[in-house]
Amino acid sequence: MSSMAYTPAPTGTGLKATVQKFGSFLASMVMPNIGAFIAWGLITALFIPTGWTPNKSLGELVTPMITYLLPILIGYTGGRLVHGQRGAVIGAIATVGVVVGSSVPMFLGAMIAGPASAWVLKQFDKLTADRLRAGFEMLVDNFSLGIIGGGFAVLGKWAIGPAVNHVTNWAGSGVNWVLNHHLLPFVSILIEPAKVLFLNNAINHGVLDPLAVAQSAVHHKSILFMLESNPGPGLGILCAYLLFGPRALRPTVPGAIVIQFLGGIHEIYFPYILMKPRLILAAIAGGFAGISVFSVTGAGLVASPSPGSIFAYLTETPRGSYFGVLAGVVVAAAVSFVVGSVLLGFGRGEKPEDEAAESAESAEEAGGASGVSDAVPAQSSPEGATA
Repeated sequence: MSSMAYTPAPTGTGLKATVQKFGSFLASMVMPNIGAFIAWGLITALFIPTGWTPNKSLGELVTPMITYLLPILIGYTGGRLVHGQRGAVIGAIATVGVVVGSSVPMFLGAMIAGPASAWVLKQFDKLTADRLRAGFEMLVDNFSLGIIGGGFAVLGKWAIGPAVNHVTNWAGSGVNWVLNHHLLPFVSILIEPAKVLFLNNAINHGVLDPLAVAQSAVHHKSILFMLESNPGPGLGILCAYLLFGPRALRPTVPGAIVIQFLGGIHEIYFPYILMKPRLILAAIAGGFAGISVFSVTGAGLVASPSPGSIFAYLTETPRGSYFGVLAGVVVAAAVSFVVGSVLLGFGRGEKPEDEAAESAESAEEAGGASGVSDAVPAQSSPEGATA
């Protein structure tokens, strides 16, 4: 479906491609609905009792949106990915059962019930496609959707919702354990390499966001929103490239910085790391430092900053957390820059002949290449990909 265009298309075969495909599917259920998450985050930041402009009446929007609207949108989108509009409708029906059967926001349940119910309906439609008598198509289509959808709603209420509720509680306990033992910065060792493999959206929207939203619903902010989306590490690496990277690439970096830091498209800097894989250490160091600052200062965002732009960060920051959020971004950028500069040898690692060749190539390109898209490495982000 077209919604898959929100994430990079998996390439190759094997375990990596399978993981990318599954991650892209999870992210594709969430990313089309990010606007709804932002609307909920803004309403929460403004109107809850501790918000910018507390308003009891408007604050009543917060709970229904996170309990019903957002999970149903995810279930609807997941069903649509599997079986078009009929899949979307049955996905929404099934998600209602999951929501009613749980006491926590049911994002993970919606990710299961929506596609699963749509898949069952799709198989039924295949079975009956060539067996229906003329004139009975609408009758069968409507009743099959209603019966299967109703069955999944009951299954969601009795089984899927309670089961996912337990899983969510276990995952939440695990996250709290990591937070309480001050181990959260170490997740950068896993997140940063996975991001460079274009699993950033899968990690952020498929894994972290559901846990973060549940945490934000209780505490009105969550640090989990910032584990993957911090624009600081990418900014630091690009600045290191700007000063000490291969000369032929340096003219492309300013545009990449604008796209990454202001536009929030992180994929723009992944190819710079893939060209010199040792720079992944700079990304890990920057991510580690940024999360450490977020943890120490108690920073958090009210909703997912998607794309991961500094503007999105500022918009989603609750009152009283600006120092911690900005400090985490700045420190992450500074650490990535320093480590990246060291790994690039402060520009002294290039062989003279390579510099000459690159200078000639740069001069040749200078006449025609003016945009970032012309000069960034070939592995740059596919169209439509966001962070």
